[in-house]
Amino acid sequence: LFRLTMKRLANFSTSHSSVDSKEMKKFQLLAHKWWDEEGEYSALHSMNDIRVPFIRDALLNMSRNHYPGKPLSGVKILDVGCGGGLLSEPLARLGASVTGIDPLEDNIRTADRHKSFDPVLDKRIQYKSGSLEEIVEESMESFDVIVASEVVEHVADLEMFINCCSQVLKPEGSLFITTINKTQLSYVLGIVVAEKILGIVPEGTHEWEKFVPPEELERLLESNHFSVKAVNGMLYNPLSGSWSWMESTSINYAMHAVKSGARGQSSPTDDLSEMESKKCSATAGTAV
Repeated sequence: LFRLTMKRLANFSTSHSSVDSKEMKKFQLLAHKWWDEEGEYSALHSMNDIRVPFIRDALLNMSRNHYPGKPLSGVKILDVGCGGGLLSEPLARLGASVTGIDPLEDNIRTADRHKSFDPVLDKRIQYKSGSLEEIVEESMESFDVIVASEVVEHVADLEMFINCCSQVLKPEGSLFITTINKTQLSYVLGIVVAEKILGIVPEGTHEWEKFVPPEELERLLESNHFSVKAVNGMLYNPLSGSWSWMESTSINYAMHAVKSGARGQSSPTDDLSEMESKKCSATAGTAV
């Protein structure tokens, strides 16, 4: 019964995708530029200054085990939409075992090549080309932590994406998301200023219609057995090229949610019926 259920789940997952093919084409052109700290991804490089401590400190506050020098030792992290590995590598340096997935093979090649220069990172990081829903069958409740940084504003089906996060995360596991709010201010600063005027990110990178208000994200998380623990506003200063925390979530924000421990008691058939009931339908032309 378990194998039959997993087969049905796999068939269901591969016929519906959270990956947006239009988004993939945008990032395909920049796959070789991930590690240029002065290039198109410079803002993501500097975001590590606040997002890595945000993840590290939240996990340390939940853990009784502390390893000097390697605070995330023993923690299995899934970095969804890992790109060239900009976030995977610093998390691995903190001792975590990291699996990075990305639908673009060119991104994975870039990430693999870069980590190969460091023997320690080479052992701690594994990269795979593919989408989140494609690894659900093999990774049910496998990870302690999922990180989806600057990803959810690019997916074709956010509800299915969150549900898949719940599938592969262990009970009481943590989900970290950074994304962009859907406000007039975020449109002006995130698209008009950042893309069209200053060129901080390539023009066409973002679509305002796909930005996600924190209230909507919280609702989706809670309906998928998550409890939201923190929501912090983020601000990027284009003059200094640095990020800082702020009270307002009107532009960028980071969210930490924890999966319910009771979730681990559900059966695979419960999980499947829940996914089917959500009718995870990516629009025609977006499935990859």
